[in-house]
Amino acid sequence: MTSGRPLSHHPEAALAAAMQTFWQLGYHHASLRDLLAAMQVSRSTLYHSFGNKEALFLAALDHYRERQLAHLADRLAEAPSAWAFIEQLLYDTARDAESDRAHLGCLIFNSATELGSEQTLPAQAAQASLEAITGFFTQVMEQAQHEGALPAEHSPQSAARF
Repeated sequence: MTSGRPLSHHPEAALAAAMQTFWQLGYHHASLRDLLAAMQVSRSTLYHSFGNKEALFLAALDHYRERQLAHLADRLAEAPSAWAFIEQLLYDTARDAESDRAHLGCLIFNSATELGSEQTLPAQAAQASLEAITGFFTQVMEQAQHEGALPAEHSPQSAARF
């Protein structure tokens, strides 16, 4: 039994390039031509490896969300408290506000805003990603409440959405 032709591209690098393209241009404005150029793959390779544009977006958004959640979880684990984590995150965000990356915003929030209430898989995935990030911050706020840094009368969900 043969194993087929080896991949001539690196799927992780191609996915990262697609993610960057969707992040810069948005789902609707990222053309197949833009994606192919960024990913440095042929149309057939894209379809074979990732499916269509929608499936590629879903994979890129999932990749972005998982990276962000892992990064945030690592930073929380290193912080002396949940409140210290939030405080440092806010300081870092303010410090980095003028960076090229900050100008892009967040792929999850950008996608949720762009796709709004469309009844499509990309819109549903953007909303699910938004809920995952909000869920993470809700847990952080609950931890801060448990540590005594957030008063009991404050809603962790409201604080997380903020």
